[in-house]
Amino acid sequence: MEQTESVNKGWRVTFAGTGINLALGVLYTWSVIKAAIPVDWGWTAAQKSDPYALACFIFAISMIPAGRLQDKIGPRWVATIGGAMIGIGCVIAGLAGSSYLGFVVGFGICGGIGIGFGYAAATPAAVKWFPASQTGLIAGLVVAGFGLASVYIAPLAQALLNAFGVSKTMMIFGVAFFVIVVGLSQLLRNPPADYKPIDAKAHLRPTDVAAAKPPVEMNWKEMIRTTNFWMFWTMYVFGAAAGLMVIGSAASMAKASLGTAAFYAVVVLSVGNAGGRILAGVISDRIGRQWTLFVAFMIQSMVVLIPIYFADSAVILLVALMIIGACYGANLTLFPSATKDQFGMKSFGLNYGVMFTAWGVGGLILPRIAGMVKDLTGKEDIAFYIASGLMVCGALLAIFNQGRARGQRAVVQRSGQLDHLASQIPKL
Repeated sequence: MEQTESVNKGWRVTFAGTGINLALGVLYTWSVIKAAIPVDWGWTAAQKSDPYALACFIFAISMIPAGRLQDKIGPRWVATIGGAMIGIGCVIAGLAGSSYLGFVVGFGICGGIGIGFGYAAATPAAVKWFPASQTGLIAGLVVAGFGLASVYIAPLAQALLNAFGVSKTMMIFGVAFFVIVVGLSQLLRNPPADYKPIDAKAHLRPTDVAAAKPPVEMNWKEMIRTTNFWMFWTMYVFGAAAGLMVIGSAASMAKASLGTAAFYAVVVLSVGNAGGRILAGVISDRIGRQWTLFVAFMIQSMVVLIPIYFADSAVILLVALMIIGACYGANLTLFPSATKDQFGMKSFGLNYGVMFTAWGVGGLILPRIAGMVKDLTGKEDIAFYIASGLMVCGALLAIFNQGRARGQRAVVQRSGQLDHLASQIPKL
């Protein structure tokens, strides 16, 4: 295969993956849909949150079987299944009328599966076409679609709800996202088994962690036996927990300074989220994943406290939310890239599915703690201090793990030197 043709296919797969993730951002419409649920449906506040909470949980869990299938049958079919499930799920919810169970099954279960399958297929397919020195950039571009989705999909949902109501809006979303995701899925392809991308920059960074080839290809069972996996998994929990807590609280925090325009906080957070995914990918390709994680964790450890002290200042709050969004978004680029770097490409889909469970755990823990704290004290301040502490712990783990990696590389280099010297000794 000609290299130019391969690069063109790689970019086609990359932008198809970005488009799929932009559509899968239907998850972010729930806050708007929830607010539009009619009072006469008789849903409690908890019931209004259940379809979204279940969709997030199913999303995280379904990444594991989706990753396994992606490795076995390829990304096109897995993403197609995802598109079909998200479309069918929204249609089920639309046909359910005021049925709570219908929304739980449709949006929560079917929608969660669809998002998990589509998300699991897009990134591995794209990064396989490019050299290690571009892994962060490509992963960042693909996942940026999901982070940017709420910028367009929330106002679109509001316009549809105003015009057609909840049930018809769900039907429209179901048909539209079925067509979009299934259509773009046909562009996803893995490269041939013997394909090796040419890295024009490899000679410039021979010791870069980001570009280093893993010593062995690992499957998920081998991966979870390593200390390296659990270090990254724990850092992922910390990063996801803090980011998702702020995302869940952004609009309420902004009410003091923005009033009815508080939804702008969500838009600003989303722009930062998407931008952070791309920026972190570019930076990590140059300085390594773990140094980039260290920087992101340290910045967020300080900025996450700003909403406590400057909630009344719209400008300061919005800037802080954009930075927090960028630091959170960095996780969604750095951890899939690190999974590929550390554990290889052969089982990347399933391996990242297992790694992604950290996102689900993080999303369950700190946002829940924030809610409990607010119920007890009327404020969320303590939860933000906890988030700051977790970010410091994450930064320390990144430094520690970087030191371990450097030590392991030194051992490998010395071993290689000894092997070379031994080969020079004449055999008797």
